[in-house]
Amino acid sequence: MRIALSPAFGPAPWRIPRLSWHGTGLLVPLGLLVIWQVASARTWLPPQILPSPLEVWQSGVDLWRSGDLELHVLTSLQRVLVGFTIGAAIGLSLGLAMGLSRRVEAYLRPLFIAISQVPALGWIPFLMLIVGIGEPLKIIVIAKAACVPMVLNTHAGIRNIPPAYLEVAQALRFTRWQLLRRLVLPATIPPVFTGVRYGLTHAWMALVAVELLASSEGLGFLLVWGRQMFWFDTVVMAMVLIGLVGFLLDLVLTRLERRLQRWRIADGTAGAVP
Repeated sequence: MRIALSPAFGPAPWRIPRLSWHGTGLLVPLGLLVIWQVASARTWLPPQILPSPLEVWQSGVDLWRSGDLELHVLTSLQRVLVGFTIGAAIGLSLGLAMGLSRRVEAYLRPLFIAISQVPALGWIPFLMLIVGIGEPLKIIVIAKAACVPMVLNTHAGIRNIPPAYLEVAQALRFTRWQLLRRLVLPATIPPVFTGVRYGLTHAWMALVAVELLASSEGLGFLLVWGRQMFWFDTVVMAMVLIGLVGFLLDLVLTRLERRLQRWRIADGTAGAVP
């Protein structure tokens, strides 16, 4: 007769140690960095096409010491902040209006869908004829890119409110302000934050694109300038910096959303009937 030993008494199985979420997320970038370094060291591509990571780093250090890099980064951040704020405010207002009123939705939704189907870059030639190639052009393009996700997510959040909640609010004879403050806004916080994240992502991409076409400052201009001067280390450095800034912006919003969700759960407002 054989007695099977439980895992608690048997030999401990060998396990691969698990990395934290942050450590796991660094594996792929570090692997790509190693491949990049090997490819440049063995000259799989000419140095004029594929500069080494050290050359890219040195290019960024030189631009930082000269003050040009700080100027380009701050200029791009200022533009995206202004354009995103305007677009998010318009998108939130429009999404609330369309979500709360069927009549407003019937009037505005067809036009909004038609406008949203044209990419933000598709409006640049038309806007150039109206406002020129100055700062208003960039702000309008960024605001349009941020507005569309805000409208769609805010509208969807209101439409997805459970009917039972609305029936309870009607039974309690909530005024419009009470309905908005105690039911609509708490229920739409998650989709609105999703719209904020997507809106900021679209705004950042639109910013870089419009700076590529019509700008003398900013990270998009830095890409064009490096290409015109055949400084591929500058081009790669600008690409890395654009991706890093976009990642940090999304990370900040993700942390804010998680903290807000914890506050809602702690207050007992998440999913609660008002």
